[in-house]
Amino acid sequence: MSGTYLGMPAFPVAAKEAVGNETLRGNLRHATHTIRDKRAKAVAELDDWARLREAGKRIKDHTLRHLDRYLVRLEESVTAAGGVVHWAADAAEANRIVADLVKATGETEVVKVKSMATQEIGLNEALEAEGICAYETDLAELIVQLGDDRPSHILVPAIHRNRGEIRDIFRDRMAAWGRAAPDGLSDTPGELAEAARLHLREKFLRAKVGVSGANFMVAETGTLVVFESEGNGRMCLTLPETLISVVGIEKVVPSWRDLEVFLQTLPRSSTAERMNPYTSMWTGTHDTDGPRAFHLVLLDNGRTDTLADEVGRQALRCIRCSACLNVCPVYERAGGHAYGSVYPGPIGAILSPQLRGTQSEIDASLPYASSLCGACYDVCPVAIDIPEVLVHLRERVVDQGGRGHRLEKAAMKAAGWVFDHPRVMGLGERAASKTRKLHPSKLPGTGAWTDARDLPEMPAESFRDWWKKNRTNDRTDENKTHDDRKDSGT
Repeated sequence: MSGTYLGMPAFPVAAKEAVGNETLRGNLRHATHTIRDKRAKAVAELDDWARLREAGKRIKDHTLRHLDRYLVRLEESVTAAGGVVHWAADAAEANRIVADLVKATGETEVVKVKSMATQEIGLNEALEAEGICAYETDLAELIVQLGDDRPSHILVPAIHRNRGEIRDIFRDRMAAWGRAAPDGLSDTPGELAEAARLHLREKFLRAKVGVSGANFMVAETGTLVVFESEGNGRMCLTLPETLISVVGIEKVVPSWRDLEVFLQTLPRSSTAERMNPYTSMWTGTHDTDGPRAFHLVLLDNGRTDTLADEVGRQALRCIRCSACLNVCPVYERAGGHAYGSVYPGPIGAILSPQLRGTQSEIDASLPYASSLCGACYDVCPVAIDIPEVLVHLRERVVDQGGRGHRLEKAAMKAAGWVFDHPRVMGLGERAASKTRKLHPSKLPGTGAWTDARDLPEMPAESFRDWWKKNRTNDRTDENKTHDDRKDSGT
């Protein structure tokens, strides 16, 4: 994962444009508020939610500390069950492995389960370059693909689209990708879902190769697990003759007992359901059931570097529930595209700069894409302290230098000297108060800060002067009252 995501600019530039889009803001506001309210009710049903959250955190931390051991055990288990394990150091290697596996089957198309990892490495584009067409089968991912668009949410990739826009995309684009949308298609959810179902059914029945990710991998048995709500994932996982799963190395858990915790926390935090409609699990291959060949591609792509950071590594606990996006005031107003990554919102602001590094303009800006309100930490089902990691990454960005950061350091140094000299501080305050009518609303050379903020209006009197004038008299009166009481014996 290198460079920027599809050439996106830095977050402040992209966010400024997004904030001006009233339709986008309306779509996001309605969707995020609806999801967050339902999640809150689902979580409130469990008296032991706090303990489940702590258990999830501990399981993840333990696994990350011993990741080498559990990945080796996972490989042994998958191999023993008839699967083949491939190791990919980066996106290019993962794409090459998948493309070679598909070409070895002689096929030129694949059906895909919704997968963040394959989006992260740009698998669809890599397969297209090899003459292989990848069809997204998740409803929201289908909308994004047909619309020549990009996902903007972890759970609901097409959250930025309303029903009318989706209807127009289906009418205009479905025929170019397969079965056309029915004549007279309306924007009712039922008709849109039926159009997608008819369009995808012929692909499910024809495809010989399926590509997936996984929410979890169980080391003790080599089992992979996918959570989904539509059933398209199960079609992709069972009908094709060959299944290729691309999964980040951090998705492993030691045992089935550990998986039990996440079976409770992930559905409630993501779709606000007690249990997701489809939980698909597969272990290797079987002669009479499912794909005849199974390949697991274990993806690093910056995860080992992230693991080496004692503060930043907690981002690898993420189970991709998207709860942090739905409560984030910045995401609600800017939308997912502004983050320039397949991982938007608060988790994207700490995960992408670690996977890709902070050298590019977009990645250096992401740690600042937050108000540090802490709402993301409160809802995280594995207790990732996102504000802590954001501040940590801001320090990294500052340390790597840049004109703006050098000026900021100089300003802080000068301010520190002034604060250490009360007389100079007082003179400055009085001078600023007397010249307040001449102050500009923005200081020249500080656009990064003042483009979105006006300077506060300077009061006519400094706090120091007010204190001397008022509190000195108050203390004199208090002392006089105290002396009077003492003289009277009260």
